[in-house]
Amino acid sequence: MASVFMLAGFLSDQHHADPPAHRGLPWLVRLTVCSIESSVQHRSRGWFSMSRARFQSALVLASLFLLPSVAKAQDDKPFQMRDGVSREQILDATLEPYGGRSVHEGEKPQLVGSVMCGYQGWFSCPGDGAGRGWYHWQKGRRFEPGSCTIDLWPDVSELHPDERYQTAFQLENGQPAEVYSALTPETVDRHFLWMQEHQIDGVFVQRFAGEVRGEKGLHHFNVVLDNCRAGANRHGRAWAVMYDLSGLEKGGTRSVIEDWKALRYRMNVGRDPADQAYLHHGKKPLVALWGIGFNDGRRYTIEECAELIDFLQNDPKYGGFSVMVGVPSYWRELRTDCIDDPALHELIKQVEVVSPWAVGRFGDDEEVQRYAQEVWRPDLAWCKKNNVTYLPVVFPGFSWHNLNPDFPLNQIPRRKGRFLWKQFEELKDTGVETAYVAMFDEVDEATAIFKCTNNPPVGESRFLDYEGLPTDHYLWLVGKGRSLLRGELPPQRGFPVRELSSETCID
Repeated sequence: MASVFMLAGFLSDQHHADPPAHRGLPWLVRLTVCSIESSVQHRSRGWFSMSRARFQSALVLASLFLLPSVAKAQDDKPFQMRDGVSREQILDATLEPYGGRSVHEGEKPQLVGSVMCGYQGWFSCPGDGAGRGWYHWQKGRRFEPGSCTIDLWPDVSELHPDERYQTAFQLENGQPAEVYSALTPETVDRHFLWMQEHQIDGVFVQRFAGEVRGEKGLHHFNVVLDNCRAGANRHGRAWAVMYDLSGLEKGGTRSVIEDWKALRYRMNVGRDPADQAYLHHGKKPLVALWGIGFNDGRRYTIEECAELIDFLQNDPKYGGFSVMVGVPSYWRELRTDCIDDPALHELIKQVEVVSPWAVGRFGDDEEVQRYAQEVWRPDLAWCKKNNVTYLPVVFPGFSWHNLNPDFPLNQIPRRKGRFLWKQFEELKDTGVETAYVAMFDEVDEATAIFKCTNNPPVGESRFLDYEGLPTDHYLWLVGKGRSLLRGELPPQRGFPVRELSSETCID
């Protein structure tokens, strides 16, 4: 690099005296010609000598190989989101078939027998190329003490310095607290490495239907999708697209169809032979639609959701997929959090997989046991009768105090993992062998299972920690839950034992 700057300085001194033969040559070739010709002139009295014409011909020939490499290096620079960028430019820059390596061999990864997590991927930071500031960290456009939306703080100690983003929060030792961006490929790759280390099968990558209609949201979640696809292939995990329909207006599912066409046409999602990590259900790749049937005033209708499902399953060009739907807890009885419309049952009979949302529906062991008896068992019986695969949801705890201060911090305590483990035990007794963990990375509602710190920032905002446990405790526990559901653990009940250091124990 030093020699390049020396040559640039030389050319700057000599540009006014360029011989006519040099003009019109690319600047890098002209730079090299001038520099080496100067060396030739200084050495021509000794052993080194070359005719000017032959020398220039050689340099022009070399430029044919050199300049494409320079141009490619410039083209390979990460795309930076900015105002005025068109949707077409974003699609061109962010969606393409997979071009990396894959460690998968043999059969495509299958949903049945797997424990999958939800991957929000919505965290962004200033300077990460998204142009969204502290997206999903901030509250009211500010990410500073007293203004945030998260109740857990991610552990970034394993991240390289260029993966970390300093914040206005401070640790107890006075150092600035740092967070990460889901747009950083190395960080997302590390998340998949953690899954691999703890035998977690993979993730449903959230794709927020309302957000990808805008340019910044489209860019953000395209990059995250690409990062997850690469991480899953490199670390032998599975991934699948999950559309979150929340926020769509009536008729808004049409935008999902158009977005899906772009994914299929540009990424060949689910059908790309180089992408061996895409999740399948039976012989077909799987796509998920979350947010159907809730009674919270959603404007898109059951009828249009049924049309969207039919498109994904049967369209001759863009279809051929198995479909999973995320529905309310009490979908079977059409009560409580669910609309009272029998058309929902007909829709669920149309799909291959149903996954009822359970976060916040129970809060202690007794409630878990009652929920398993009153909901999971009859749900599973209904699904078997109607030939639909059942994918229940488990979660480690819940807290959203910084997002909603009227609610207490640590609203549903984790109890060092015992709350989550009780759910796995009840699922095992129910006869379920597949589960969805909410969520891998959601520190907003403190349902994350990835590494979170025991030393969060101090000050005006209050945060939870992992109760002194290793920061990978919930990754380890979910891996054990997978083994339990698959019949790979001894039959005795009880919280699994982990070898821990003398400084750490589970009471």
